[in-house]
Amino acid sequence: MSSDAPADKRPVVLSGIQPSGRLTIGNYLGAIRNWLPLNADYDTHYMLVDLHAISVRQDPAERLERCYEFIALYLACGLDPDKNVLFVQSHVPAHSQLAWVLNCYTQYGELSRMTQFKDKAAKHADNVNAGLFCYPVLMAADILLYDARKVPVGDDQRQHLELTRTIAQRFNRSHGETFVVPETMTPPIGARIMGLQTPEAKMSKSEDAETNAVYLLDEPKRIERKIKRAVTDMDGAIRFDQENKPGVSNLMSILAACTGDSFETIERDYDGGGYGNFKKAVADAVIATLEPVQQRYAEIRGDEAALREVLRDGAAKANARAAATIERVHHALGFIPA
Repeated sequence: MSSDAPADKRPVVLSGIQPSGRLTIGNYLGAIRNWLPLNADYDTHYMLVDLHAISVRQDPAERLERCYEFIALYLACGLDPDKNVLFVQSHVPAHSQLAWVLNCYTQYGELSRMTQFKDKAAKHADNVNAGLFCYPVLMAADILLYDARKVPVGDDQRQHLELTRTIAQRFNRSHGETFVVPETMTPPIGARIMGLQTPEAKMSKSEDAETNAVYLLDEPKRIERKIKRAVTDMDGAIRFDQENKPGVSNLMSILAACTGDSFETIERDYDGGGYGNFKKAVADAVIATLEPVQQRYAEIRGDEAALREVLRDGAAKANARAAATIERVHHALGFIPA
């Protein structure tokens, strides 16, 4: 182990978001907000996975803007860089370095079965590149580099985490206990916020339909309009039933995540009031939740030098831990020490 490895002995939690599209309340309620208390018990690492983002074509200037926007939103949402390691994936070369090694321990059939690859290949049929196919291997490298024991993931990423576990176990069987085998960490409420117009599918930050998502930087009037137009049903009952009432259940999930109220409390409080009053309450709760985030974002977004300083500091910490893992992997593989 390198002498430069960090001294923090707490278990590592790691997560990341692609700097593409726009961050939604789903990203905040289902992920970022749930990250905030974890630094009390874990060594927390949160990154912008910009290397993953290039598997789909995007204008470079827009990608750069999104990176600044997202790191500013990380900070605005309350992620303290003194308590969390905040960094950009491309600032740590070991991600790409380990991904190649792990490619050699991943089977073609395993990658071809990945649901997200099938979905993205269908959506981007003119650009089914090798990076898109090997995306889960880079994700495995992201996780295994930092000896992450816990990885907060939504349902859509569980298959990738299971593959990460398989790859780590396969390598460990061949070369001894080299990698920590990670486990899933799932928040109890708000883990899967669905689209306002398509409540059967997860709310996407890259969705083309503007009315399907509430973005963290949406102004209050826009939030009101979007939630007012959210899909519900015809019976008027406020009841949590994802199978038969997906739209209402989704709005209840959003309200519960914003207020902390249980579904039972929401059902009781809005019983007989109709969808109009209920939707207004959801909109008011979302606006109140996002107000401090938007205010803080406005204060810090313009200082790009300060944002880069945060990322440089985070990259230094991430590189130290990643270098120790690469050294361990190279030793296991019988590579000559550098």
